[in-house]
Amino acid sequence: MILLAHFLLVAIAVLLVPESAVRAVGHEILFLTGGIGIWRYGWGLVHVARGLVWRRLVFPDLRAQADALAARPEAGGNELFLIVTSYRIELDTTLACWRSVIAEAAAWNGRVTLVASIVERADEIAIQRLFDLSGLPDRVRLLVVRISGEGKRRALGIALRGVSRRVPSAGAVVGVMDGDTVLPPGTLARTVPFFALDPALGGITTDEKPFTVGERFPFSSWHRLRFARRHQTMSSLSLSGRVLAMTGRFSLFPAEVAIEPDFIAAVENDGMDHWRLGHIQFLTGEDKSTWFHLLRTGRRMLYVPDVQVATIEHPPPGGFVQASRKLVLRWSGNMLRSGGRALALGPARVGPFLWWTLLDQRISIWTPLVGPIVALLLSFTRTPWALLFYLLWVMFTRSLQTLLLLTTRNRVEGSWPLLLWYDQVALALVKGRALFRLDRQRWTRQNIASRAVATGWRAVLIEAGAVYCQLLGVLALVAVLAIWTGVLPLPLEGR
Repeated sequence: MILLAHFLLVAIAVLLVPESAVRAVGHEILFLTGGIGIWRYGWGLVHVARGLVWRRLVFPDLRAQADALAARPEAGGNELFLIVTSYRIELDTTLACWRSVIAEAAAWNGRVTLVASIVERADEIAIQRLFDLSGLPDRVRLLVVRISGEGKRRALGIALRGVSRRVPSAGAVVGVMDGDTVLPPGTLARTVPFFALDPALGGITTDEKPFTVGERFPFSSWHRLRFARRHQTMSSLSLSGRVLAMTGRFSLFPAEVAIEPDFIAAVENDGMDHWRLGHIQFLTGEDKSTWFHLLRTGRRMLYVPDVQVATIEHPPPGGFVQASRKLVLRWSGNMLRSGGRALALGPARVGPFLWWTLLDQRISIWTPLVGPIVALLLSFTRTPWALLFYLLWVMFTRSLQTLLLLTTRNRVEGSWPLLLWYDQVALALVKGRALFRLDRQRWTRQNIASRAVATGWRAVLIEAGAVYCQLLGVLALVAVLAIWTGVLPLPLEGR
């Protein structure tokens, strides 16, 4: 109903706008924002169409093959290793996660080793007690790995080496998940058999359903919106045998891949060299490191759209704007650091569709700023009606984008159009900040930040360079748009 009200309001406003206002604004805002909009929304429609093809036409056949393979009497259960990392997670969340993990281990018909990678003694006691009281068969074992609070990368590296020392059998599978993820019944039975269908498959990840602690609005709605869009994009990319990240919330790998020294090194000690910032040691983004390793080694990836794990979201302290800015800064930094490396591999290695998607991620840092910049320029130099036209454009296009998300979710929310604008436009500046500060990294829950290598005047110069580059980029965009709209006329030659 709210979306219908949006469309009706836009239609009424368009009818009431005087013709003089249209002439005062001119054609620039229509052709510029409209032209870029056609390009951006056209690209979005490509993802929508490809996602539908994957979920409705291609994947059902794969699902039938995987289920038939798992149902064969001679098909034995693969040996499984499930690594669960927990650090500073509420006890209720930890117990919910482990209850689901233990239930899945009990339902699996092969050997299972549950690896608890934890920091606090209290977590060890709670997990061990829950395991002991579950009455699991001998084929299910619990391995507790206690580590110091050095971050998730270190925890995963130690856990993967622990798996390696147990010499997994042929066909074994390693699962990696966070301690704030809850697996629905049948998760393993509906994911692991896909590895038997494709020997070149290097990783599997699934859909996610967020549950925000406290249901803080608009945080809860924003999370649901982002995961709906993620579902759309991941489905589209899976049509090409690729995804955007092997998410740490829940992903599966063949054991032969997960225990490779290069794979463990990528998880534990990944980094990159930057022309201005020097060597950047990665703190966050281990899901991008495993993804990049699979890309570099030519492994295929699979997105399973009909398995939806539950993720328990704990928003950072502060209001919505402050907390969302922190999260987007971390996510964007991870995307840009590993995305740049993937682009350097070239479309032949990465695949042309994923390669263009990664390039589009960088372009989309700037394109959402075009509309508000043009509207502001024209409102200051011509008429305030330009802001109204931009507002109507935002209401119409974001409501339409929200309706398209009905292809991925059973229902959409009335707050999504405004949150879409916020996610695309208001946070574009945050993404731009991450683009020029690739060395800035912070875990929000663990409160662990990357250590700056530079100190003193060198640190000041590096920050000054970041400010200069970002400011130069924004000013260049404003100048181009001012020239295009005639706000900043160019001198004619020969005069």
